[in-house]
Amino acid sequence: MALRLLVVEGNLREAREAYKAGWGKTPSESYAQVLGEIAADVVCDLCFPADPGANLPDAAGLEGYDGVVLTGSALNIYDGHPGTRAQIDFARAIFRSGTPFFGSCWGLQVASAAAGGDVIRNPNGREAGVARALVATQSGAGHPLLAGRGATWDAPCHHLDLVATPPPGATVLAFNANSPVQAAEIAHDGGVFWGVQYHPEFALGEVAAVLRRAAPGMIRDGLFADESAASRYCDALATLHADPARADLAFALGVQPEILDARYRTTEIRNFLDNYARPAKSRRGRA
Repeated sequence: MALRLLVVEGNLREAREAYKAGWGKTPSESYAQVLGEIAADVVCDLCFPADPGANLPDAAGLEGYDGVVLTGSALNIYDGHPGTRAQIDFARAIFRSGTPFFGSCWGLQVASAAAGGDVIRNPNGREAGVARALVATQSGAGHPLLAGRGATWDAPCHHLDLVATPPPGATVLAFNANSPVQAAEIAHDGGVFWGVQYHPEFALGEVAAVLRRAAPGMIRDGLFADESAASRYCDALATLHADPARADLAFALGVQPEILDARYRTTEIRNFLDNYARPAKSRRGRA
């Protein structure tokens, strides 16, 4: 029997259309493709809670899924946008349903806010391209979400915000110098969320597409000297994506093997499927 997943798009329509123009897929479409590449038996539905009038599953509908996955987003938790509030409300419904729950970046922030945590603009600044020197906490070192990760690792990323105060019921699993919560488990209202602040679903080509759109802000932040520098960096990422054997580019960009190896890069997503969603499916008698 197929593993049935619901992929929740974090963006408003305009933002996901702009994303598709740069990458060829919306974030939810891209995430669904990655899930299908990880496990051949995965079947994904997509939903768009940020859209006005979105037709969303209720608790009974959510219980029909073997897992729910939240994508990244261009929104901010603290912006007060109706699309943001709708996603936080939907996350609370997912918790109540008890359905296995996972998210990257925005997904972690939404789940944290839904469970009572605090998300703020990152006082350490934007983390872009590669999240470096991620370290498991003592709790994270033995947690199944991070099974297969070493003492430290790098991962694709792009975020301006962070979870400043984890919610009650949260266990921080990983951190780095930029963000005190890089991975967490959150138990809330009968459900459990696993998530990361980085983007294990992003291949380097998708990172390049994201950073091309973010380039004006990165120039203002001083991360790129100018548009030419931004283009050179993104072009190099895209070239390395197309030819991972380019050791010269990997060295120049500081891209470690765990990012170039798709199986290792997607470790947390695979662990969610194998160590959480599948066992829960079996317990529910849906295997």
